[in-house]
Amino acid sequence: MKPTLVILSAVSMAHAFAGMPDLLKNLPRGQEDVNIHKLPGDLEGQDDRKLSNTGSLIKRILEGRENPEDRTTSYTSVPGQNSAACRRDKCCIWKHIADEMRSKMVGGAGRCNNLARQAVRMGFHDAAAWSLNTGRGGGADGSLVLARECYNRKDNAGMKLGCDQMQAWYNKYRQYGISMADLIQMGANVATVVCPLGPRVRTFVGRRDSWKPAPEGLLPSAFDSADYLISLFANKTISANQLVALVGAHTTSQQFFVNGRRAGDPQDSTPGVWDTKFYGETTDPKSPRRVFKFQSDINLSKDARTRGAWAAFTGPAGQAPWNGAYAAAYVRMSLLGVYNTNDLTECTKALPLPRPVYHAPDAPALAKFVNGGAPDAATNASNGDIIVS
Repeated sequence: MKPTLVILSAVSMAHAFAGMPDLLKNLPRGQEDVNIHKLPGDLEGQDDRKLSNTGSLIKRILEGRENPEDRTTSYTSVPGQNSAACRRDKCCIWKHIADEMRSKMVGGAGRCNNLARQAVRMGFHDAAAWSLNTGRGGGADGSLVLARECYNRKDNAGMKLGCDQMQAWYNKYRQYGISMADLIQMGANVATVVCPLGPRVRTFVGRRDSWKPAPEGLLPSAFDSADYLISLFANKTISANQLVALVGAHTTSQQFFVNGRRAGDPQDSTPGVWDTKFYGETTDPKSPRRVFKFQSDINLSKDARTRGAWAAFTGPAGQAPWNGAYAAAYVRMSLLGVYNTNDLTECTKALPLPRPVYHAPDAPALAKFVNGGAPDAATNASNGDIIVS
């Protein structure tokens, strides 16, 4: 069997972005929640004339008037992290951090690994502990690690590796003035783009840290109904279609805690690859044997308000629209509970460049694993390493 070749649709990002809002706009919807038209944090109700250049850029991204991805802007050379030149550039230290993150998030098979998956989940869990009702409590404020939520709350089970690593990076780089809040969100976006086919999400730094625990009861579970999830995320200013884009991050996942008897089973047949197989295999009754499906994902795939977006992201043709939709939704997610938007700086140029093409060096062994064979392969899959059948 030849190695699997996965190629991003040959659509320019500008074209994909231009079509993406229309694609989502024309999908069938139920009764909309007025909250999804609000802006997160301090952007809601703020006079445009009082926005900084970055604040204005963020608002345009959130309103669908600016590309949420940047696939090309990058450093050609990077000053040493202790140099005066690096101190003058707010993003320079983040380039050094992002490079170190990348080195730890990709395994020998070229797939993103368990640390990367946990980093993506950490970005969600730190930011999503906020709603319009909580005001200035919670959100992307670093409390996931700083207030020990990562270790003390059941919702955050399975992220100890990521939280330990984030604390180690914080201890190493805090002398350069970084925040834990930014470190977590940078980690999520580095992890996303180092997964093959993943989007390069516009990334901002300058958030403020909090050592106060975020409000509880604001995170989803793997068993929630579509009604509950849509309402929960609407109160975070996230629409039903954006929610569908965000849960697509499960495409890289292996579950370990929802069902202990199936620990290590992936949520689609290509764990560690940011492709669209998750959407099709969640709805396919004949999906590979080891594909583990959250009931919450099944519920969203069937609900009249979300099944249109689910179908739109299914299959190779859904890759570019999904990447754009995910990036737009995640920029919004990463700013929940952020009340100093005008102080932020864009540092997307610090991220690794995207990987739009991927050859699986172990395609036959991977296929055997996801179809129920190679029972000891879960660890290699989790590490992003080559699976040997």
